[in-house]
Amino acid sequence: MSLFNVFDVTGSAMSAEAVRLNTTSSNLANANAVTSSADETYKARHPVFAAELNRFRSQQGESVPVRVAGIVESQKPLEAEFMPDHPMANADGYIYKPNVNVMEEMANMISASRSYQTNAQVAEASKQMLMRTLQLGE
Repeated sequence: MSLFNVFDVTGSAMSAEAVRLNTTSSNLANANAVTSSADETYKARHPVFAAELNRFRSQQGESVPVRVAGIVESQKPLEAEFMPDHPMANADGYIYKPNVNVMEEMANMISASRSYQTNAQVAEASKQMLMRTLQLGE
């Protein structure tokens, strides 16, 4: 694998982790939102990563960048709570809370942040190796 391919892979991974951080922050921001309808309630979202294998199979490259295949909504059930005095309660006295697990989201945020940081360090190390290679010719 060429050192130049490292920049493609780390760049695509950093972009994917940025999407993961954004969806996680959106989930955390909406974790305490309540509504009177299950249809209107915020549902946790998660990015789906995929390797760009098809593009690289024809080139027989060893490096395979990552891409975000899409963002899916969580299928976990929403939390319905009986609170007839709540201003957002429906006619039956229920409010609906998002299916966001704050602990899982914090773990996702830490993981995405560390992955982003690791990819940045790999890119920096590759850059330093390229610079040292160029200095050999002097």
